Order: sequence, then structure tokens, then C-alpha cells
Amino acid sequence: MKTVPNGVYPTMVTPFTQELQVDYGALPPLMRWYEARGVTGVFAICQSSEIFYLSFEERLRVLREIIRVRNPGTAVLASGHTAYDPATQIAEAKAFIEEGIDAYVFISNRFAEKGEDDDAFLRRAERVAKALPGLPLGVYECPYPYKRLLTPYVIRRLGELGNFAFLKDTCCDLGQIKEKLEAAKSTGLKIFNANAAMLLESLRLGCAGFSGVMANFHPQLYVKLCDCWQEEPALAERLQAFLGLASLAEAQQYPVNAKYTIALDGVPMTWKCRVPMKDNAVFKRCDEMQIEQLREIAQMMERSYQK
Repeated sequence: MKTVPNGVYPTMVTPFTQELQVDYGALPPLMRWYEARGVTGVFAICQSSEIFYLSFEERLRVLREIIRVRNPGTAVLASGHTAYDPATQIAEAKAFIEEGIDAYVFISNRFAEKGEDDDAFLRRAERVAKALPGLPLGVYECPYPYKRLLTPYVIRRLGELGNFAFLKDTCCDLGQIKEKLEAAKSTGLKIFNANAAMLLESLRLGCAGFSGVMANFHPQLYVKLCDCWQEEPALAERLQAFLGLASLAEAQQYPVNAKYTIALDGVPMTWKCRVPMKDNAVFKRCDEMQIEQLREIAQMMERSYQK
């Protein structure tokens, strides 16, 4: 069984045209943007990709284009998991796997309803996993439609299956992360933190890297932190201080602001989204200015360690 390499996996956004059609032509330069910033890979067809607003055919075509244009060393993890019934889950996962991805990632809340227990989750997860041998699998603690966090018991059971290699953790709690890491010990299951403010501490505990929305703004800084935290602790602390504060941008209109950031770097894409903006808000000029200023400070941080 292959493993998922340690490192940084941005939650890849989907570009749309002004008419809200998928902009497949923008995917190659978007992939070049991620790769030029040193990421290990991308987590594609996830909530940041607006999967709940994409048809299965659109999700598959987006993935096909990503696989076509990626550099050989770029790992592609993909979800696209929106179905509840096992037969559809298996069929759609197989279609994605056939495109040549490096790991298929399930959404945790699709294996159990909100009131169901861990054993109900495991029964469905194990059934689907056994139908997909030979490829690393993962789980994403997606917050929509509700956030189902994996308990240490579930993590230990998934790890024992032997083909679960990735967990995108969204608990935002170092105590829980420590317990999860202990449960995953001696298995091939790696935990990737999605919370920017806790990244450095989670790496010290044993997390394998970062997979969060903020890697759509300045992924090179996350790459640097994951690379340097052991050998350059002072630099790691400075980077963490900035990344934690910068992550307040999540409270702005995401993923609009992420797409705006990427477009500022020359990627020919709009910041249009199918997902509705919170409270029917608009992305105003003052919001753009905040992102422009955040981008400038991120560039200053990058220049500070390149001297």
C-alpha cells in the first residue's frame, strides 16, 4: 500500500466563469500556481472546491483536468464524496480512482447520521473500504452538513484496516489531536491538521502536515513552516505567529477571497463562486484591500527568510 507523503495539501478551489460555468481553461494555470509554491500535493474536489454545487460529471471532469496537467511529483488527493448510499459511494470513488489519483478521501458525515454512533459509521466505512482495495483512502471531517469528528476508537479501527492513510482533521483542539495521534500510532494513518493557528504545535505532536483553506492564500509559508520547524525553531515561531493571525481571513467571504488572492498572482480566473456568500453579503472594495494587504505582508515574510 502506498502512503500519503507528509507536507502541505491546499484545499483546491474551483474556478468559474462570470456565468458560473466551470472554467476548465483556468485549471492548468491554477495547478501551476500551487506547484510553483512548493506544495506536496492538492486536496481536490473538496468543500473548498464547492463540490455540493457541482454535478458528478463536473467533478469528474475537473479531476481529469487536474490529473492531466499536474507535475509528476505532485500528489493529488480527491474526495467528491457527496452521496449517502454505499453503492453510489463505491461507484463514484472507483470513477475517481480510475483517473489516477493518489488517495481517495471520504467525508465523515456521509457514513453516519448526526445521532448515530461510531459503530454505525464503521460498518458503512468498512463496507466501502473493502470494495476499494489497492489505493490509500482518507477521511475528511467536513463541517457540512454537520461536522462529524473521528474518535480515537474510530481512528484505531480505520488504521487497523490497513488502507486508510489520510485524515484531514478539523477538531481545532490539540488535546483531541494528541489522542487521535496516539490511536493512529503503528498504523499507516497520518493526520493532517486543518487549523492554521495550531499548526506548529500539531507538528510537534506528530501531525504529518497541513491541509486547510489558508493554504490557498500563501501556501509557500506553510511549506516553509513544515520544512523548517525542527531545524530552524526561531523561524518556525515567527512563521506561526503570522499564519495564526492571517488565518482570521477565514472569517471573511471564503472562498471568494481565496480566488481573489490567486488572481492577484496572475492566474486568469474570476472570484465567482456558486456557493452563496454568508448572509447574502458582497465582496466589497474594503474586503479586496484587506486581501491585498495580507498578500503584501505574506510576501514580506517570505523575503525575510530568503535573504
